[in-house]
Amino acid sequence: MSQADWLEKDFYKVLGVSKTASIDEIKKAYRKAARTNHPDANPDDPKAEERFKAASEANEVLSDPKKRQEYDHIRELAASGGIGGFGGMRGGFPGGGGGQANFDLNDLLGSIFGDGAAAPGGFGGARRTQTAARKGEDRRAEVTLSFEDALAGAEVTLRVMGTAVCQVCKGTGSRPGTRPVQCPRCQGSGVQDQNQGMFSFSQPCTNCGGRGELITDPCTNCHASGVEERARTLRVRVPAGVSDGQTIRLKGKGEAGRGGGKPGDLYVKVHVADHPVLRRKGDHLTMTLPVTFAEAALGGKVTVPTLDGPVTLKIPAGTESGRTMRVRGRGAPKEGGGFGDLLVTVQVTVPPKLTKTQKKLVEEFAAMDDSTPRAHLDEMLAGGGA
Repeated sequence: MSQADWLEKDFYKVLGVSKTASIDEIKKAYRKAARTNHPDANPDDPKAEERFKAASEANEVLSDPKKRQEYDHIRELAASGGIGGFGGMRGGFPGGGGGQANFDLNDLLGSIFGDGAAAPGGFGGARRTQTAARKGEDRRAEVTLSFEDALAGAEVTLRVMGTAVCQVCKGTGSRPGTRPVQCPRCQGSGVQDQNQGMFSFSQPCTNCGGRGELITDPCTNCHASGVEERARTLRVRVPAGVSDGQTIRLKGKGEAGRGGGKPGDLYVKVHVADHPVLRRKGDHLTMTLPVTFAEAALGGKVTVPTLDGPVTLKIPAGTESGRTMRVRGRGAPKEGGGFGDLLVTVQVTVPPKLTKTQKKLVEEFAAMDDSTPRAHLDEMLAGGGA
């Protein structure tokens, strides 16, 4: 991507915030954009990942006060015509012609986006020794947790296949004991300038490929790439309260970068196993509690399980099947701290078979019970079903 492409991006528009937005507003907007556009949440939208990466890119600059100040300054200069606008000049600038300042814009962009800012088609005058640096690819992994570990948090071991820094040359690409040498053609800058009239255009050095250096004695393990394919074992801390299907981002744990570039990220999708009794509903846990007819009719105290140990629940007399009672603070962890509740739904059970004594007692109860639970149905029948 050229510097002009970086310059033309409106990071404020990407996050949907004003230019006077506070750091908290920017971070809040980024979190919202990341949740909305995460690839896992939009499997049928091929552009979701592009929007997700654009939001991350915008947040990286705008949430850093120094980078944001320099970014704003560049765009103000461009808007005022001080550097020739966004699209018209992709090379160097005239030395004083038309009242424009003769300065190296790449130095300013480089402080924002790193040493890799000078790219093909970028502004002239750049002197970077790592223009060929490339960020490593992102990787994905999956892990399955028990219901209890998902709510309490756990540390798990992941085995990830992919590129990593070469263990032999430590990423230099050169055989141990040797070092790359400066490219004689570009003198270590990584770029070559082409003068075309009043403008100067830069392109990667054709001799070193933009690295600024040459590997004369390559590493026999990675063949000068600086990376190798191998399995890595990572210890990952899964936060308490993670939900089934949630994805955790581990920054810098993806594949190794090339040419000194930053490593990619690792996205871990979490699967949560079912619990034999409990279910999750947002910040709350739910369960069905079977009770006998006698317990529902007469009331009483029953013991119910929770993840923190059993608790005693009072069943009021006359409790109907389907009634839900709340045990406060025994649910799932909340994002802002604290816990949700345990929601217990009563289910009155009927014995599949009665003894003679039980049957006689129930018949006696029925003879004395003059309640009419189907009165509303009787009214409908009397009215001809209307």
